[in-house]
Amino acid sequence: MTNAFETAVAAVRSLAAYVGVSLWVLVCGPPGMLLAMATGRPDALYVLGRMGVRIGLGAAGIRCRVAGREHIQLDRAAVYCVNHASNVEPPILYMALAALHPRLRILYKAQIHKLPVLGRAFDMAGFVPIERRSPRRSMQAIRQAAAAVRAGNSFLVFPEGTRSRTGELQPFKPGVFLIAARAGAPVVPVAIQGTRAAMRKGSPLVRPVTVSVRIGAPIESAGEDGEGETTLMERTRAAVAELLEQGPVTDP
Repeated sequence: MTNAFETAVAAVRSLAAYVGVSLWVLVCGPPGMLLAMATGRPDALYVLGRMGVRIGLGAAGIRCRVAGREHIQLDRAAVYCVNHASNVEPPILYMALAALHPRLRILYKAQIHKLPVLGRAFDMAGFVPIERRSPRRSMQAIRQAAAAVRAGNSFLVFPEGTRSRTGELQPFKPGVFLIAARAGAPVVPVAIQGTRAAMRKGSPLVRPVTVSVRIGAPIESAGEDGEGETTLMERTRAAVAELLEQGPVTDP
């Protein structure tokens, strides 16, 4: 009975989150894009984005604890590499790294780019879609992201390439480390925990949980290429694994 009740509550809260965010995007997205075009800056989109994320996470009952904020690189661009187990992670990390707005970009799944309003807003914010099934388009996305990092923008990436079904850390793919190597930017390892309990792969339900985000010390990548990219990838994965081993963040 308890599980059935909790599932019913999660279903209602999930519906409220989906409807609330959808209405927010449809109502506030177009004016935000017009303002961004008028000013030539994406600041308005980031403000509206934060409000929309708060609506969604609040309705779903998702709370977040963050440790290691001192490792956020405020004075230089960096590539933030995070483990991936759930679709709720991008908005949570968008808020956890809010200190970087409006210079935080996201490398995201190309299918999302097809969504009306949202895809256009992502373009204007400088987010980069990546088509992982097409090597040519993937390299185009990596080059575009590297250019953005060289211009002073940080990137949020998921180096596993896809969500983990088990929650275990998967092998990293080397492509995203080209972004840091080509831009001479540091990689910041980030570990997120609790999201699989919030939303499992293949399920639309979002359950109310507390999520933990641990941000690690930056790993320099200046001048690394070829074999250096592999080393950078291995060092980053080891750092993310170490952060995961520390367990959930206990302080608010």
